[in-house]
Amino acid sequence: MPITDDDIRHIARLARLQLTDEEIGVQRGHIADLLSRFDAIRQLDLEGIEPTSHCVPLAGVVRDDEARESLPRDAVLSNAPDARDGCFIVPRIISD
Repeated sequence: MPITDDDIRHIARLARLQLTDEEIGVQRGHIADLLSRFDAIRQLDLEGIEPTSHCVPLAGVVRDDEARESLPRDAVLSNAPDARDGCFIVPRIISD
């Protein structure tokens, strides 16, 4: 069953994203490709293979949690597409 523009709009609304018609078409292609890859994996015989989150063992990848100085607010907000009164401005999504 092919993915539709309405499916993409629904996913975007859940993610609080505002997409143009062109972006919807692009994302439909990306998601359709991703779903086809899941179908290919579904066809494999994975009996006896343990689930894993990484293909190689990982150790010590998390740093110690310690308090430290934050980044300056103005420096962080300078990277925002829109900021006002010390806050990020996020486009409002109007739900149906």
